[in-house]
Amino acid sequence: MPAFVTLSGCRVRLEPLSLAVVDDLVAAAGEDRSTYRFTPVPQDRDAMLAYVTAALAEQAEGRTMPFAIRWLDADRIVGATRFLNLDYWQGPMPWPPGSRNPVGDVPSVADIGYTWLAASAQRTGVNTESKFLMLSHAFETWGVHRVTFKADVRNTRSRAAIESLGAHLEGIRRAETRGADDTVRDTAYYSILRSEWPEVRAMLSNRVAPLEAA
Repeated sequence: MPAFVTLSGCRVRLEPLSLAVVDDLVAAAGEDRSTYRFTPVPQDRDAMLAYVTAALAEQAEGRTMPFAIRWLDADRIVGATRFLNLDYWQGPMPWPPGSRNPVGDVPSVADIGYTWLAASAQRTGVNTESKFLMLSHAFETWGVHRVTFKADVRNTRSRAAIESLGAHLEGIRRAETRGADDTVRDTAYYSILRSEWPEVRAMLSNRVAPLEAA
């Protein structure tokens, strides 16, 4: 299981999700819920408490690493995100002896998802810097082979944000899971590979730099 971390940027700090921020998350989620149609964002304290508790249980199993997003400009919690589907490529088909791809206590691949932001933090650069911090950690600290992103195929806003990170559309999986709006959703799958990271990193660095100078 990878060690839990705090990821700090100039305007964003990703802090370990905890029960202590439940009320902050409720406040963030309640600002304006019009953009949450396709995203599961708890609406009240009981739902948020269950949401955080479930995330922490998955963290304890080594399956996820959830964060609360602190917007440093306002010094408040404005949303959440997480690494999930952490896969260590262990099992009945290990790498051969002497392989350059040893299995250790860090993931071989990971997803980034369950991201949502308060209305006041949307379109501010908070999401871009958050993703830059997470991708940097995944590729440069863990050394993962792939980071995956998923979105409801109808969620054009989320898909545009993923595509702006330099992720490639792999395809659409039909009837992949239950949608947040009580439908059966088709899911768009995106990914960034380790070999693509240097180019993606340069692009995101150029986007984050003006935010840092602001």
